Amino acid sequence: MFPWILGLVAVPLATVLIAGGLFWPTYRRLQRAEYIRTYEWPPGLLDKLAGHHRSFTRKESALVAQGLRQFFLAYLNSGRAYVAMPSQVADDLWHEFILYTRAYQDFCRDAFGGFLHHTPAVALADGRKKDNAGLRRVWLQCCRLDGINPVKPTRLPLLFALDTKLSIPGGYRYEPDCAQLRRNGDAGSQCGGDFSSSSYDGGTDGMGDSGRSDSSSSDSGSSDSGGGDGGGCGGGGGD
Repeated sequence: MFPWILGLVAVPLATVLIAGGLFWPTYRRLQRAEYIRTYEWPPGLLDKLAGHHRSFTRKESALVAQGLRQFFLAYLNSGRAYVAMPSQVADDLWHEFILYTRAYQDFCRDAFGGFLHHTPAVALADGRKKDNAGLRRVWLQCCRLDGINPVKPTRLPLLFALDTKLSIPGGYRYEPDCAQLRRNGDAGSQCGGDFSSSSYDGGTDGMGDSGRSDSSSSDSGSSDSGGGDGGGCGGGGGD
């Protein structure tokens, strides 16, 4: 074959390879997101949740399951960076899911490419910079999933509304905007508007995430293990 013909073939081939390399991480992340959305929970898992919350109807248990899916999607869409759980009842379901050891391992492998360790439910707090960043990251991604302005919210993403909606004892209570509540002396709520404020820890770490693709971490192992906020698949708190 003439050299000039080889050159004509090589240019479009190189373009295809480059384009494929750029779009593959996004395609892979979308695949994983669909897997999370359509994943069938292990038999009996929602019954385990109802064992902790005896007044729950099947509809309420399913709502909690939807909130946990939102948490997993937030983790995936943040580039598998460190995340913190904002809901006590979703945390209850997550903990029960982990006890289905083989199913949870398989889920993490297919959803994230590595194991997601459990982190206890927390709220924004002074002195907990890592947890605050994890919460902000989840807030940002959940707002995006539910079409909410994360800086000036008029409503809450499902995951942040669950504990109040289901009247969970010891749960985390959030409001979109606490300005009026605070003027009335109610200091017991977490506020959506606080996630974009540096008043808790002097920064807004986690709010600047841009939904990094899987290119920020390997498909075949742990992610974000090198630094920053620590890591997703290998980081986080204990059970």
